[in-house]
Amino acid sequence: MIPSIRGTRDILPAEVGRWQRVEGVARDLCARYGYAEVRTPVIEREELFAKGTGESTDIVQKEMYAFTDKGGDRITLRPEATPSMVRSFVEHALEQELPCAKLYSLGPMFRYERPQKGRYRQFHQLDIEVFGITDPAVDGEVIEMASALVTELGIEGAELVINSVGCAACRPRFTQALIDALGERVAELCGDCQRRSVTNPLRIFDCKVPADQPIIDQLPHSENFLCDACRGHFAEVRRHLEAYGLAYRVSHRLVRGLDYYTRTTFEILGTSLGAQNALLGGGRYDHLVKQLGGPDRPGIGFAAGLERLVLALPEGAGEMDVADAFVVALGDPSWSAARILARDLRRAGLTTLIDYEGRSSKSQMKRANRSRARHMLILGEDELATNQVTVKTMETGEQQTVARADLVAHLRAVRTD
Repeated sequence: MIPSIRGTRDILPAEVGRWQRVEGVARDLCARYGYAEVRTPVIEREELFAKGTGESTDIVQKEMYAFTDKGGDRITLRPEATPSMVRSFVEHALEQELPCAKLYSLGPMFRYERPQKGRYRQFHQLDIEVFGITDPAVDGEVIEMASALVTELGIEGAELVINSVGCAACRPRFTQALIDALGERVAELCGDCQRRSVTNPLRIFDCKVPADQPIIDQLPHSENFLCDACRGHFAEVRRHLEAYGLAYRVSHRLVRGLDYYTRTTFEILGTSLGAQNALLGGGRYDHLVKQLGGPDRPGIGFAAGLERLVLALPEGAGEMDVADAFVVALGDPSWSAARILARDLRRAGLTTLIDYEGRSSKSQMKRANRSRARHMLILGEDELATNQVTVKTMETGEQQTVARADLVAHLRAVRTD
């Protein structure tokens, strides 16, 4: 047998219902908040992420699946969605087509990471993006929508964490303060942090190496270096969150692992996922659209990992659907009528199973028991002669005879009891 690739996994029938639950809630929420769906390619030009995600990020430095295709172009499997969404927004002039530039996507992403619970090399994201609005009210709405997603999925105990990483005007002063505070202690940090101290010192806050934490805990906080405009923006974001009744915690360590963020950053953390506890995260990126060749338009959004949302769902959510009926044919004359009955029930919207191999009635009944169907529908010579169906309720074992013409209404009524 040829096994699956490390870091990938099959989503099997027993858990697909949980995925459909998450996807269904996400799509419904996006529709209610006025987002239009975009489906971008899985493969993109490598430079889109080098310029967009950032040359200094771990994603670009170590995690992208990049290769040269047969035409000589450098291609990558998308490691995240935002640069692709920005490219689509610019390339197709969606600003002119949509009443409000609010977009979402659902799909797979790829990163060469060490697989662990909730983290895979092929993973899936819900991505939310809003373009063209600088007002902090949209920051508040996007964060409120992210919170609503977690709430509507029934995930309890989640925590909202926010921060502001400043802008091009005030961040250089904060960056220099970080470098000054580190001083010669840079040499005591891990190799990744030593590299980050040169390419992008803010990334040091992303470090998870236990030995580095005492040094990182002593570093300055971005909130203390914000310019007046960024300080005012952050205060307004917080005011909107409080108006929505959202509890939050400000964390100076929340800088997110991407170079394009400006001002607002946020995450929602789960309590049941262990080390990989971020359910979703995002923030504002006011220069990315222009950086990727588009007009000078601000942006804000978030990405939610579907794997982690599925893991965090309450027990019993999205269980496999139970079939309404399993049709059993007693004797050869009944098979044709049984198949037509199954067809008619399916066309009426009822999930219906049937055997295909002409097994004995005993074998069919065993299959019906294993199928977990709500009812066994029995068609034999007596039923054919009277145009009726024997209906056995599998949970109780009770049987009754129902007229063929009344069967759909009967099964629907029982389904809603």
